[in-house]
Amino acid sequence: MKKVGKIISILIISIIIGFSSYSCSRKNMFNDKIPMPFNVGLAVVMSGSMEPELSVDDLIVVKKQKEYRVNDVVMYQKNGSLIVHRIIDISFDGVITTQGDFNNTPDESITIKNIKGKVIYSVPKVGLIISFVTSPLGVLIIIVVMIGLYLLCNREKDDELDQMKKELEELKK
Repeated sequence: MKKVGKIISILIISIIIGFSSYSCSRKNMFNDKIPMPFNVGLAVVMSGSMEPELSVDDLIVVKKQKEYRVNDVVMYQKNGSLIVHRIIDISFDGVITTQGDFNNTPDESITIKNIKGKVIYSVPKVGLIISFVTSPLGVLIIIVVMIGLYLLCNREKDDELDQMKKELEELKK
C-alpha cells in the first residue's frame, strides 16, 4: 500500500510538471493562450457574456472540430484574448460571426483559423478549483502535500527497518 502511494505521488508530480512545462512553452513560444494537447483543452469562463448557458467560473472542455456550424458555442483567440461565444453566421467566403448570448451586438468577424474549438462540455463552478490549483499558491500547496506524502511513506519505511533491526538484535541474544 505504501509503495502504491509513493508511485501515485511521483506520477501526479510528474504529470503536473510535464503539463506545466508544455503549457508554458506553448504560451510563451507560440502565444497560444490555451494549449490543446490531443486537440482538447480546458478553460474557465471569465465573463457572463454567455449567460445563462455558461456562467463565470464554469469549467469548459473545448475540442477542435473539422467543421463548425451556426449555433455552435466556440472558443476563439483574437488579439491575444480568448472568447467563448456562439456562431450566429458563416458566410460563403468563410467569415464567421459570433455573439455572446447575453450580448446585444455581434462580435467582430473572424475566420476558422481563429477558432480553438467547440465547447463540448461544461461543469458549473469547477473553474474556481482549477483557478486555485493553477495559481502560484495552489501549485505550491500541491507540491508541499506531495512532498509530505512522499516523506511520510519513507518515514514509515524507516520505522519498519528500525523494528526489523530490533528483532534481529533480539534473535542474536
